[in-house]
Amino acid sequence: QVQLVESGGGSVQAGGSLRLSCAASGRTFSTYAMGWFRQAPGKEREFVATISWSGLRTSYADSVKGRFTISRDNAKNTMYLEMDSLKPEDTAVYYCAADSSITTLSAASYWGQGTQVTVSS
Repeated sequence: QVQLVESGGGSVQAGGSLRLSCAASGRTFSTYAMGWFRQAPGKEREFVATISWSGLRTSYADSVKGRFTISRDNAKNTMYLEMDSLKPEDTAVYYCAADSSITTLSAASYWGQGTQVTVSS
């Protein structure tokens, strides 16, 4: 079992930055692929970024590429999402997810409760 808790959300103006964290419980954190997803009001949940268990392999949605950076610290059982140059369209609830395979993260076994990010223009 893995429990995930997101933090770091908030309200910022366009162009600002935020750093989200996802703290995981469980001894097997380092064996899981992790990812960030987001859901805006009235829209479906969408992929933001993923990272392999080793941290060596990452992928990003085109909409955030070059602005967001995903990383993880397996010693701290924590994953991060550094978000720079934020835009109003980045406003959403951000969720972290964990699964045994990076290819199945969109239907991950474990999800956090979400953290709200609001970007004003």
